[in-house]
Amino acid sequence: MEFLTAADGLRLAYDVQGTGSPLLCLPGLTRNMGDFEPVLDAFGHRAQVIRMDFRGRGASDWGDPATYQVPQEAADVLALLDHLGLERVTILGTSRGGLVALVLAAMARPRIAGVIFNDIGPEIMPEGLAYIMDYLGKPPRFKTLEEAATSLPRHYAPAFRNVPDTTWAAMARRIYREEQGRLVNRYDPALREAVAPAFAPGAVAPDLWPLFDALAGAPLGLIRGAGSNILSAETASEMRRRRPDMAHAELADRGHVPFLDEPPAIRVIETVLEQAKT
Repeated sequence: MEFLTAADGLRLAYDVQGTGSPLLCLPGLTRNMGDFEPVLDAFGHRAQVIRMDFRGRGASDWGDPATYQVPQEAADVLALLDHLGLERVTILGTSRGGLVALVLAAMARPRIAGVIFNDIGPEIMPEGLAYIMDYLGKPPRFKTLEEAATSLPRHYAPAFRNVPDTTWAAMARRIYREEQGRLVNRYDPALREAVAPAFAPGAVAPDLWPLFDALAGAPLGLIRGAGSNILSAETASEMRRRRPDMAHAELADRGHVPFLDEPPAIRVIETVLEQAKT
């Protein structure tokens, strides 16, 4: 793991492994680069896999909660690309990471070689936002990593089925850490106050469809959990209507978000990476 110092002095964690076409992996709202371990396993021998922790998450510094916003996170991504000397990358964006990719389509379209959206699109389901606010910024409900690993399947049911115990154990390890005999989240709890206004009842969501359309000409991929409470089937269908050439996988027994170790998900990433080379 390495660190980049952002313009405001925060240290941002990142990791680069493998050689080949650059694949920039951007995690979800409360998640971190650990979520992309399956992607590193699948593509580390054929792509330059770049994983990043957004500010306030994972191993990156905590900062002013007012900066925990998508435009700032997009600016941090551009700072990382400049730091690494990369002109163009394919982006694999999980949830919030996909929203950052959309903003980058407006900020720096020439830097984008392709985008894979992992269970995210230009519209977000209200029930998913309510679910996020139910846990965001609150202490873990589990006492140990072992308890979390055995309890997460019930927590995520019924959207997730047929998931190996080892996958739940890996997930618990990625999102929590043990500290002084208790579990803590791997993110700044102040993230809640940063995003709460956007999730408040009556808040008007920005129209992100023009940003999706701005990706015209770039290879696209879409991975959706069939039980997702964030990306509706209708929004996914509209994305595919606008981009009928988009690689696509609908994953049974998965909700928000797929683990990215599923063979159909791997094929979508593979397809977009290959298309982005041409």
